Amino acid sequence: MPNVSRLMERGTWGPLRSTIPPITVPAWTSMVSGRDPGELGLYGFRNRERGGYDMRLATSRDVRVKRVWDWLGENGRRVAALFVPLTSPPSPIRGQMVSCFLTPGADAEWTFPSALAEKLVARHGPYLPDVADFRSDDGGRVMRDLHRMADQHFGIARATWSEERPDFLMMVEMGPDRLHHAFWHHIDPASPRYRAGNPWEEACRRYYAFLDARIGELVAQAGDETAVLVVSDHGARAMEGGVHVNEWLRREGWLVRGDDGSIDYGRTRAWGEGGYYARIWLNVRGREPDGVVPPEGFEEQRDTLAAALAAMTDAAGHPLGNRVVRPEDVYRETRGCAPDLMVFFGDLRLRSLGTPAAGVFAAENDTGPDGCNHDWDGIFVLAGGGTRARGRVDDLAIYDVARTICGIADIPAPTDLLGTDRS
Repeated sequence: MPNVSRLMERGTWGPLRSTIPPITVPAWTSMVSGRDPGELGLYGFRNRERGGYDMRLATSRDVRVKRVWDWLGENGRRVAALFVPLTSPPSPIRGQMVSCFLTPGADAEWTFPSALAEKLVARHGPYLPDVADFRSDDGGRVMRDLHRMADQHFGIARATWSEERPDFLMMVEMGPDRLHHAFWHHIDPASPRYRAGNPWEEACRRYYAFLDARIGELVAQAGDETAVLVVSDHGARAMEGGVHVNEWLRREGWLVRGDDGSIDYGRTRAWGEGGYYARIWLNVRGREPDGVVPPEGFEEQRDTLAAALAAMTDAAGHPLGNRVVRPEDVYRETRGCAPDLMVFFGDLRLRSLGTPAAGVFAAENDTGPDGCNHDWDGIFVLAGGGTRARGRVDDLAIYDVARTICGIADIPAPTDLLGTDRS
């Protein structure tokens, strides 16, 4: 990746610590708002609403704070926000917005202003917000779609930069995330499914080279006088399997299933949700519809459950090394329906599996073939535009990005933001 390497050589770079949890929806929003997931009330792709047990997919309407493009617009700057999670449906800004990978379909509103959509389709073809069914055994089709999507997205970004001349442009390309989920086990020797010399290793290298070339074209178009940030919302690591969290809770006496296999909440003290990590709630009387845990016993039972989760062992009796987090210990606030416990099985070596199962441990994901889980550190590269070149920096955090953009743009950042200006 020579273009990214040149940015590193003349700038500041290093691992970028993600949010807790390191998941797309809260992480990108935290990055551009300087707020932690608890303040945002966003704990994953889907979030629970009080008064029930169901989960709902997050949309831009769940973002109740201003983001960096809002502050820039209020200070007279023209902006372009392209494909950034959570921007579906798009919202009015002082410039242009193209919504993110969560765009629900071709008939959904996906641009601001709305008339922009017709112009983009005429020039770039029907919008490709994401790679469909990327958790698939059809690797050839996924790889072709990854290239098509990136070509379109970078084409839109280059045209926006040259024709609209925004003071600030941000684009998010979901391709690397999709590549990792589809192919990580083919490229990482740490994966238990890796086989040396498989053909996907070179195909993935070619994708990275292709992506680097697209970045290079956009950076060259922007010129040396423009500050360039290359960042990611999280990293990736080999997924070594999964934990059926509700089956573990059932065996430990916290959860009861009815005759039809569904959770019998009237007899259940705690239940969990699947995903990159486990969100676990105690079924509290007066808080949940069928709560059974007395409020006065909440803390004691939560401590007991947290200790049991931290002490979990695998099928052979070896400690899993789970990371168990109480939200109030890591967030400044806990808005929305925060989980009572957040559990990172094997510190992200294993996914949380939410579907019913006969056993606790599984070798595969329960939502389709998957090569990786998310990891704590993404990337940060900053160069150009008069920013200082510091070389490698090792204490970078995702919250630094919003403050750094404000510093580069020379606008006042809200005083209560997290993070540090790295410009």
